[in-house]
Amino acid sequence: MANFSKSNVPRFSVDVYQNEYLPEGGREVDAIVTVTAAGGAVTSPHPYAPGRGPSAAVALMVDCSGSMDHPPAKMRNARGATAAAVGTLRDGVRFAVIGGTHVAEEVYPGGGRLAVADATTREQAKQALRRLSAGGGTAIGTWLRLADRLLSSADVAIRHGILLTDGRNEHESPEDLRAALDACAGRFTCDARGVGTDWEVKEVTGIASALLGTADIVADPAHLAADFTRMMEKAMGKEVADVSLRLWTPVGATVRFVKQVAPTVEDLTGRRTETGPRSGDYPTGSWGAESRDYHLRVEVPPARIGQEMLAARVSLVVAQPGESARNPDAQGLVRAVWTDDTAASTSINPQVAHYTGQAELAQAIQQGLDLRKAGDIDGATARLGRAVQLADASGNADTAKLLSKVVDVVDAATGTVRLKAKVTGADEMTLETRSTKTVRVKK
Repeated sequence: MANFSKSNVPRFSVDVYQNEYLPEGGREVDAIVTVTAAGGAVTSPHPYAPGRGPSAAVALMVDCSGSMDHPPAKMRNARGATAAAVGTLRDGVRFAVIGGTHVAEEVYPGGGRLAVADATTREQAKQALRRLSAGGGTAIGTWLRLADRLLSSADVAIRHGILLTDGRNEHESPEDLRAALDACAGRFTCDARGVGTDWEVKEVTGIASALLGTADIVADPAHLAADFTRMMEKAMGKEVADVSLRLWTPVGATVRFVKQVAPTVEDLTGRRTETGPRSGDYPTGSWGAESRDYHLRVEVPPARIGQEMLAARVSLVVAQPGESARNPDAQGLVRAVWTDDTAASTSINPQVAHYTGQAELAQAIQQGLDLRKAGDIDGATARLGRAVQLADASGNADTAKLLSKVVDVVDAATGTVRLKAKVTGADEMTLETRSTKTVRVKK
């Protein structure tokens, strides 16, 4: 384990869990890398004295399309939730509120500016929110681009967005939204929420995925304020942005994948940025005091019994405010050792086995729900049955509970299930939205 400490950032450590033994000719090396940020100031939702803490800017994007008035409680609760989030901003944080329809409108403070949070501006923002009304279409890419313009106007360490929508992105093409996400990726992180049941899960989760934030459903608008408050508290707890995993591999080795596997499954393989000979960075977004797990698989050249090699070096790279250069901080080593001991080479590391199952669980849920929508009852039953079996085996009680609202479980251990004849839209969307949430290995 290696540690890293610098003023105003948490201390990072890296731990590697793997079975390093391969049979003669074996090539695939799997490892779980646990990255922990600790020792920073984050010990509560409000860890800093007023006006202290890392510099930050937040843009709140509120759906104001016509559907937000059906029922009227949706718009009312969205206003209240946004006001609650504004109330959670700590003094000194720059912020703006954006009203989103088929265009993006600056609700507060306006004029292409960000406000600086204090008692006066928080109250002014809440007054401005009272004037929000529903009307118009939905073009989320325009909301994100305005958020990016506003956030980039501030010289701050942390840039964060919170986005709420209740409908499908019908007033711009998927290509327009993708272009906006590509333009904003790496510039700010964004949490996305869908309220009610008329929005598209893959759109909302895709936004959060592209911008390295969280996604969730708030089926009942009455729960929005509590959810927004929790989101903002977490945003206020972030201490360092632009953290990357740097992976170095030797000549002849190939990186097969790099995935975040806890607290959620997120494939980072395609997001690699080359940083040098046989070295690349994978973005992880902003961090507070927390721990995340990553699964990496490297294919190495085969070797003879008794040989060993360094299969990969994992470094943590933290960009410091005002510094363009990045320096590797904490690091961990992934090894390969060839042996004729069959028991050693066939043993699967418990961490690797657990997270392989969690990734399969997320995939089985997605496939099962897609097959169910397509009318393939047998295929859906098989995949959702496998999901029930994996959730049961890994102790993922939250996912098992969500699955039980979509299928009747006959035998969890064998994955024997029946599809329920009637499933509410909220239950199906909750399962799909939260399918990538994982549980950690029991110590």
